[in-house]
Order: sequence, then C-alpha cells, then structure tokens
Amino acid sequence: MHVLLLKEPRDGESGPDPYIKELASHGHKATLIPVLSFKFVSLNTLSDKLFQPEKHGGLIFTSPRAVEAVRMCLEAEERRQEWDNSVKDKWNTKSIYVVGKATAALVQNLGLNPLGEDTGTADVLSRVIIEREDTNIPPLFFPCGSIKREVLPTALRENGVPLEMLTVYQTAEHPDLEKNLKNFFKEQGTPASIAFFSPSGVKFCLEVVRRLSGEQLTQIKFGAIGPTTRDAMAAEGLCVSCTAEKPTPEHLAAAIAKALQEQPAGS
Repeated sequence: MHVLLLKEPRDGESGPDPYIKELASHGHKATLIPVLSFKFVSLNTLSDKLFQPEKHGGLIFTSPRAVEAVRMCLEAEERRQEWDNSVKDKWNTKSIYVVGKATAALVQNLGLNPLGEDTGTADVLSRVIIEREDTNIPPLFFPCGSIKREVLPTALRENGVPLEMLTVYQTAEHPDLEKNLKNFFKEQGTPASIAFFSPSGVKFCLEVVRRLSGEQLTQIKFGAIGPTTRDAMAAEGLCVSCTAEKPTPEHLAAAIAKALQEQPAGS
C-alpha cells in the first residue's frame, strides 16, 4: 500500500530515507514530501556563545536543524581547529542534552557526548534535566527554531533551572509543498496512510490534504511520529490511527503496518 510521509529528508544521508526503507520492509511503498523550509539566523551570536563554554552550564538540542546551525559556525578552518583542540572538550565536561536519535547522531559528529537520546520528547527531556541539574548552575544554552513549543523552557523556568535561548533558524512552509502534494495525488491517488512528523507539518499540510482526498479522507490511516504531533492532529479533528512508540523509523513503520493490517476488508 502507498504511504505518504510529510517530513524533511535526512541531512547528509546517502541512499533511501530510513523511513522509506523501513516501510518497504513491511511491504509498503512510501513517498516523502518535504513540508518545511529553513533559514538560518543569528549565526554570529551563536558562534560567540559556542566559543564561551565557561559561561554556560551545558547545551540543549531538540532538533537536527539547531545542530546544523552549530556545524555552519564551525565551517571556517581555524574555528574548527579551535573547536577540536579545546572548545569541544570544555563542553564535554558539561551536560549536552538531546531529544531523539537523529539529533544525537549529529551532535556526536561535532565531537560532543549527548545525553537523553531515548527521551523522544521535550517534555521527557525537561524532566531528565530537572533531575540532573542544580538551580545554581550557569544557564544552559538552548539554540532553537522560531516555531518551538514552550514545554521545555516553561518546565525549566518553573523548577528554577537557568536557561538561555537563541533562535538560530526560522521555519516556513516549503515553497513547493502544495504543488508536490497535488502531483502526488494526481499520479498515485489517495494514499492508504499519511504520516505527520511535526505540529507545523499538520498546520501547513492538512487543509491541502483534505481538499485533495475529498470523500476518501476517512479511509486514510493517519500516523503520528509522537504524542505532540498526535495531539496537533487530534486538535484539528483528524482521527489518528497510530502513533509511533518512539520517534524512530522502525517504530513508526511498525505502527503504520499494524494500522493498515486492521483495515476493514473491501476498503
């Protein structure tokens, strides 16, 4: 059956996207349509802060894009040398918090040792941070996107853990999103399942998906990468057929495959 993945392609990965690969192993053909476009901002400020680890109690990364912004700050050869020779080791004496395996892998590529890759959500990560950190540390530094949920900052603030945030990328709708969705529906018809990967994906895609699928909307099995996305879908009145137990290709593919097996005969 055909599955539509509304997500960004994996950065720097050669070969098929791991979600497409996993779904293929369950016998489903998946197509990926990018939903978001990103513009990096405040990189000079970010660079200054990265090279002053002594002013911060640790780092927090909740998205691959934030790590990408750091990587861009290290592109100049002399900056990379300074980072490799001393700065990264200073950061590694502190806690480097991450949400999810994809972000953790990118953080490791910077030479940093991530904590919390199994947390899966900002909510769970905030609890880990609160348990581990004192309130008298220097602020944890949190480079983030323009569309971010307030769960983590609010939880830390309420528990007295100091935090300094910097917006390092802005998120907007992918310029070709509507065109790509129309082409997909025209060529492939209505998919058996559609998976959403973020609340912004729901915001930018849902109206177009509703319009293109028409009366067949109720037959689509909608999947969510995690509870935050599921809640955004439910808030829009979508019937969510499955949610990945963890935000990984294996867990999402298994959840979608199970939901599609439960499809009533003749639909």
